[in-house]
Amino acid sequence: MRRLLLSTVALLSVAAGSAAMGQTPLLGFTPADAAKERGLEARFDAGLSAETQRAWLEEMSSKANQVGSPHDKANADWMLAKFKEWGWDARIETFYVLYPTPLAEKLELLGDHPFTAKLHEPGIPGDTSARETENVPPPYLAYQGDGDVTAPVVYANYGMPDDYKALERAGIDVKGKIVITRYGGGWRGLKPQLAEEHGAVGCLIYSDPGDDGYGPADPYPKGGTRPPDGVQRGSVQKMTLYPGDPLTPGIGATKDAKRLTRETATTILHIPALPISYADVTPLLEAMGGPVAPKGFRGQLPLTYHIGPSAAKVHLLVKSDWGLKPIYDVIAFMKGSEAPDQWVVRGNHHDGWVFGAWDPLAGNVALLNEAQSLGALAKTGWKPKRTLVYASWDAEEPGLIGSTEWAEEHADELQKKAVVYVNSDTNGKGFLGAEASHDLQRLVNQVSADVPDPETHISVGARLRAGVQVEALTNPRMEKDAKAAASGADIPVGALGSGSDYSTFLQHLGLASINLGFGGEDEQGGVYHSAYDTFEHYSRFGDPTFEYGVALSKVSGRLVLREADADILPLQFGGFADTVGGYVEELKKLNTDMKTKTETQAKLLAGGDFKLAADPALTDLPPTADAAVPKMDFAALDTSVTKLKASAKAYDAALEKAGALPAERAAKVNAILQDIDQTLLDPEGLPGRPWFKNLAYAPGVLTGYGAKTLPGVREAMESRRWTEAQTYVGKTAKVLDAFAARIDAATALLTRG
Repeated sequence: MRRLLLSTVALLSVAAGSAAMGQTPLLGFTPADAAKERGLEARFDAGLSAETQRAWLEEMSSKANQVGSPHDKANADWMLAKFKEWGWDARIETFYVLYPTPLAEKLELLGDHPFTAKLHEPGIPGDTSARETENVPPPYLAYQGDGDVTAPVVYANYGMPDDYKALERAGIDVKGKIVITRYGGGWRGLKPQLAEEHGAVGCLIYSDPGDDGYGPADPYPKGGTRPPDGVQRGSVQKMTLYPGDPLTPGIGATKDAKRLTRETATTILHIPALPISYADVTPLLEAMGGPVAPKGFRGQLPLTYHIGPSAAKVHLLVKSDWGLKPIYDVIAFMKGSEAPDQWVVRGNHHDGWVFGAWDPLAGNVALLNEAQSLGALAKTGWKPKRTLVYASWDAEEPGLIGSTEWAEEHADELQKKAVVYVNSDTNGKGFLGAEASHDLQRLVNQVSADVPDPETHISVGARLRAGVQVEALTNPRMEKDAKAAASGADIPVGALGSGSDYSTFLQHLGLASINLGFGGEDEQGGVYHSAYDTFEHYSRFGDPTFEYGVALSKVSGRLVLREADADILPLQFGGFADTVGGYVEELKKLNTDMKTKTETQAKLLAGGDFKLAADPALTDLPPTADAAVPKMDFAALDTSVTKLKASAKAYDAALEKAGALPAERAAKVNAILQDIDQTLLDPEGLPGRPWFKNLAYAPGVLTGYGAKTLPGVREAMESRRWTEAQTYVGKTAKVLDAFAARIDAATALLTRG
């Protein structure tokens, strides 16, 4: 979003934003303690430095930083020394995980016009990092299946379920073929997974320049977007079954852990797959035969897109070293002075696909700067009331491995002690993005109102309010957020799916979680997971002044400090109850819409309308008829939501009036609230993927990173498993009732005379 478009609304918000900074009440604090907290936060801010973050980023991203690389270990050792220097009780916890390091790759177009793909990212003029070759791996996809195959190719657009339906209607069968897909439309890992499920023998994924190359802006080095030879690496592990080490689901991957075999691990694919550049894919698409691709399949390469199959065959070879590799989580503790057995956990990962300046080190240096400033405060005599745990995770990129293994190894302790997990990953410049457990929505809004935006000098919250109102003018999906922004109510936070290290804490252990980062004005997306994600690129097109790195430290640091020092844990339940109520209404609408669409489709099929609407010169088969949709019974959820809203309203009002509580009673309230989000867990987990136990939030089976809310019900409905959907209506209502009962218990303590 261009900043110029925000000017009018931003100016209207300046007064409110400036008045809000430093003046909003602090959730969970008495007025006297709130004043002390604000003074502490000002001292915390003074310990942050853009120049320090710049220097650390340059050092940490100076060499290839992927799992198994020498620099990855060197960075872990360097951070350990820093934490100790700052006074933290720090250590490295080492795990041993299955990690496929590439040994050999080949991609060849055979036939009359042979071509051999580079599978390499050449240096960029002016970027010394991008010319580095030591320990730099070729483009690859972690946890694809090795193989050596030769077959015709078919182009499947984004490689999502609807794309395969379109191919089927066009009479194209991908069985025995190599499928070409482009990035976008859904999570990367679903592309080879769905190709495999449809009978393909291999999969290629390329970045179309219309998405993150010369379409949106000038390619690197003139601009920040993807150059012709840029390649997006990534994991294709089936993380929607479970993240972490494929061989140790549910337990920490210690040296002596009981392991599955590679053959029995369900999250590893079986067909070879590679990511390739738009330079390398062009000859393959030019050689494609068959019908012209449907309009929605076409990218912005200068060619006519066909869906195939090709007359010429393609040879694809992928071979990896599938050994165990050590990974290094850096864990630092600062013991709490009053409640040492309550933990506030803050994390960011430190491994990249190559250099990783933006992803993840821009966020990691912000975390380190927070830890440095907190250490300096501790040396003046301050101590947090609750214990702080700062973690820099390894092996996030191949599958959230470092955080998952640590959390699984310490699961019992975390479920007894942790009160919140605060996560960051990448960071750019522009607008604050926040996804969170919705009982933390008020806290996130309060913090965002207190941190100044480096460019506009109003609060980052006020700027966000301006941004969502402007965006809503052209984006109907933002209308609800815009109404909240205009009224001064809390801006809704996003639901958490997957794609970063909060997943295990929230969806497996049931710990309230937050994910943060700035973006919208940087040009980093085009070098995502490529060898061009370098310090030079980030310092030009990411956050050139590193002021948004400091802003991230201020936001996450305040969240940590307020969670650590609040008299009553800073939870507010009205936002959660309203959000869940909205989710239930979405389920009702989904049921109605599916029923109407299915009945309409049946009438059109019966009347022969699909045949009449098809072009007789093309293969355009009618769709397969969908089964009838029953009317779902949502009464149990309606009852639970009504109760939840009443409980939330009573608690929020009681907390506002509570004032200072006796220490013993405050401790009892906190004990009730500490693990309240664990009431949302179901011991049996979600259908077909029991590792995911949270019935409020989960990554979607067919969205990967994207969140599915009330997932047991929603995904069963979307897959037309109606009996299962009805079962999970009852299960979900049960956990919501348990959540409400826990709120009621806390309210009773707050209102006791």
